[in-house]
Amino acid sequence: MKNTHGSTKKNVKNLSDRTFKNIFNQIYGRGIKAVSEVRLMLGNEAIARGAYEAGVKVSAAYPGTPSTEINESLAQYREVYCEWSSNEKTALETAIGASLSGVRAMASMKQVGVNVASDPLYTAAYMGVNGGLVLVAADDPGIYSSQNEQDTRCIAKAAQIPVLEPADCCEAKAFMKKAFEYSEQYDTPVILHTTTRLSHSREPVTEEPRIANTEKPYVKNAAKNVMLPGFARKRHIFVEERMEQLERECSDFDINTIEYQDTDIGIITGGIAYQYVKEAMPQASVLKLGIVNPLPKDLITAFAKKVKQLYIVEELEPVIQEKVQSWGIVCQGKELFARHGEYSVNLIRHGILNEPLKEDIAGDLMRRPPAFCPGCPHRAVFSLLKQMNYHVAGDIGCYTLGALPPFEVIDDVVCMGAGISTLHGMEKAKGSAYIKDWVAVIGDSTFMHTGINGLINMVYNKGTGTVIILDNGTTAMTGHQDHASSGATLQQGEVMPISIAKLCRSLGILDVYKVNAFDTKKMKELLLEAVPRKSVTVIIAQAPCVLRKRHRE
Repeated sequence: MKNTHGSTKKNVKNLSDRTFKNIFNQIYGRGIKAVSEVRLMLGNEAIARGAYEAGVKVSAAYPGTPSTEINESLAQYREVYCEWSSNEKTALETAIGASLSGVRAMASMKQVGVNVASDPLYTAAYMGVNGGLVLVAADDPGIYSSQNEQDTRCIAKAAQIPVLEPADCCEAKAFMKKAFEYSEQYDTPVILHTTTRLSHSREPVTEEPRIANTEKPYVKNAAKNVMLPGFARKRHIFVEERMEQLERECSDFDINTIEYQDTDIGIITGGIAYQYVKEAMPQASVLKLGIVNPLPKDLITAFAKKVKQLYIVEELEPVIQEKVQSWGIVCQGKELFARHGEYSVNLIRHGILNEPLKEDIAGDLMRRPPAFCPGCPHRAVFSLLKQMNYHVAGDIGCYTLGALPPFEVIDDVVCMGAGISTLHGMEKAKGSAYIKDWVAVIGDSTFMHTGINGLINMVYNKGTGTVIILDNGTTAMTGHQDHASSGATLQQGEVMPISIAKLCRSLGILDVYKVNAFDTKKMKELLLEAVPRKSVTVIIAQAPCVLRKRHRE
């Protein structure tokens, strides 16, 4: 087998191979010609580098922690076209189109973004690929910057798409290249699954040359690419056969490794959980999975036979455990470990060795919730809304902090774009009088993402409600990325911004106002006029983010 750093190794390796000293020697002691070939990278930067080296031609994404830095890093390579798409669905569809034309393409997003992209994702599994197609999905165990803690592996299982899961930054780069190879070999999209801890960790990574001439000719093939029911039925059979083939063959993939030591305890793991396992149980035998969907049945079965007690260590859902148990293999997993949050060394030793859990040292400290930046224009808007005793149907962005002290005016937050739709649902359930003290609040980037759909629905169905669009000219929460109304692209510089006001008026909304977000007097006057109306009103509260000012008309 080959290890993830490109050198040949056996399937079974010794414990000392994973010590820092040996890792350092592996990276710097292989006859590297120049120090410049090794660079300290974030996990996300390593993913981007792997895509670049794999010859990717098109990369589309919507920013969202913890995935944002992937596309930002990849955009530095001018051989690759990179864009911030309007949302994750359009990002994946763009990548599918590029793959269909014959080039290697990718999309990247956080776990809740996969939900938005799930419609094309499921069908892309049926279509397969021309050029390699990879979706990077970054999960958020511990919910550091998300509204839920979902496990992308569950979606991949339902969509029948193979999943690779790196355990460190070097593997992140190597597995990205493998993902494109497997995508073309098995005619399938491939998901590279990461987590916040891997995305934002750092490690020295060796840079290698970019692969040239990966493009393939386009061949018209309606039976493969046009998912009419008659064609789709046959492609479903292909998908089933493909996954069966992968299951047979993936036991031999060199991205899976076995470390036999004390066979009294055997642990199956993968991804960042492997790092916790190695620190917690250094003498245990470990099967580290590089592919987690489908699972390498033959390899797992052989490993299970050689250990006395088998444990499955995986964050969030028991995806591996349930499959292994379905094969009649006795093992323990979620009975011992949490089904939520990030894992830790202490948690694993508690589960396997029954050691006491250490107390949270920070548990007794005074909590300091996140707050708006000084000078943020959202402060003025939420201060006014609190003063006027309004309820707020909220949305996803910096302004979600309006739910926390000292403002505490946001009543609900569901997902991107949902603020407008939930307000509409309230009005249709209880009537316009019920929402006489309600407004919907949404940011400019979120409005372009999926807020437009909710506003269209409100107008179409003769709804009533006041929508405040907080227009600070950027996607601020994820690091000040541009979007369709900000006036710039990721790589191509300044462009004509889409006018939010004109867009709203084009829907037939008569009452569309632009106001300086700091002009609370004018804002109050508009709200007092708008909220009682039995029609749709849009108030665009404009002021640039103080951390990234981009003035525009």
